Amino acid sequence: MSTARQTVHIAGDSTAAPKTAAVHPEAGWGMALPFYLDPAWQVANHAVNGRSSKSFIDEGRLAVVLAEIRPGDVLIVQFGHNDAKVDDPSRCTEPWTSYREHLAEYVRGARAADALPVLVTSVERRSFDPEGRALPTHGDYPEAMRTLARDLAVPLIDVQVESLALWQQLGPEATLRWFLHTDDGRRDDTHFSPLGASAVAAMVARGLDSTAALPAGAVRRLTEDVPVSWFTWSEYPA
Repeated sequence: MSTARQTVHIAGDSTAAPKTAAVHPEAGWGMALPFYLDPAWQVANHAVNGRSSKSFIDEGRLAVVLAEIRPGDVLIVQFGHNDAKVDDPSRCTEPWTSYREHLAEYVRGARAADALPVLVTSVERRSFDPEGRALPTHGDYPEAMRTLARDLAVPLIDVQVESLALWQQLGPEATLRWFLHTDDGRRDDTHFSPLGASAVAAMVARGLDSTAALPAGAVRRLTEDVPVSWFTWSEYPA
């Protein structure tokens, strides 16, 4: 009887990516996702800083993922932050055309490998108006992904909506702890502290459960705090 573990693969950008000790305590949500999954499931975090749905493919990174993926695995796809870089043609996509076209390539690749693609809308930045209302920052990209998920019958985890609601609930001051606002002067409203990374990973895990992308019982600890001591920062880039 085989004891091989199934794998959740992550294709994404810096909000999900593993981080090195040089940027501690910055953490991507993919670093925290294993804490919310049963040990029968492992996480292969292929996310890389600065990549878009386009550049991840153009650099051959999707090909690497698809070479590793096995039947029954899950491929999580979250891009959008860097697709909106209109001044960088190597990364920029248009939400209703090229963004959808590139996302569809991930879907086709996963399905061809008998794996399950799961689309995840981009987690929101920390952005508030003067009245303290949390603001959406991703334009049409989340809605373009939602419509693609419906068109292709792909499970969707709407982290954009869920994260915006959480930031609104917490408010401008409390959210500082969830993002990379540190004693050494870093003021980053896009990337996460371990607390923020854990919160987003829990959203993804909850979505994997609610969409039945993972079997019953594969998700755990959704109501528990994840200790910072569980995180690991590598010495060298992956």
